[in-house]
Amino acid sequence: MAEKSARVAKALEYHKKGYNCAQAVACAYADLFGVDEKTAFRMTEGFGFGMGAMGTCGAVSGMTFIAGLKNSDGNLDAPATKKGTYKLSKTMLKAFEEKNGSVICKEIKGVETGKVLRTCDGCIEDAARLIEENLL
Repeated sequence: MAEKSARVAKALEYHKKGYNCAQAVACAYADLFGVDEKTAFRMTEGFGFGMGAMGTCGAVSGMTFIAGLKNSDGNLDAPATKKGTYKLSKTMLKAFEEKNGSVICKEIKGVETGKVLRTCDGCIEDAARLIEENLL
């Protein structure tokens, strides 16, 4: 496996510090796209633990948050970048799912099957690497 970048390592360190998976991913990269860490932390808090219900993986939500920051034109009067952002998000989601077998927290954690597909740290690392491959 390739050596972890400083940002991947930062995301993992944030998780160890108590950030949820979405916060760990988002906060490691948000400053690159004009959002300070505290704002990113607050904006992604509800996405942890699979949106609080073991739904969409928090690391995936954090990754998608960063895709929007990177790709959106921010034009409130005539938004023109949604299609491109959706395409980018879909590409990254598909890559995550291919690597981990799912994008659903409950499935990744093996809640119903007893088979854990990936750890939270593994999901955070994968999402961070996808950000680096697709957005940086």
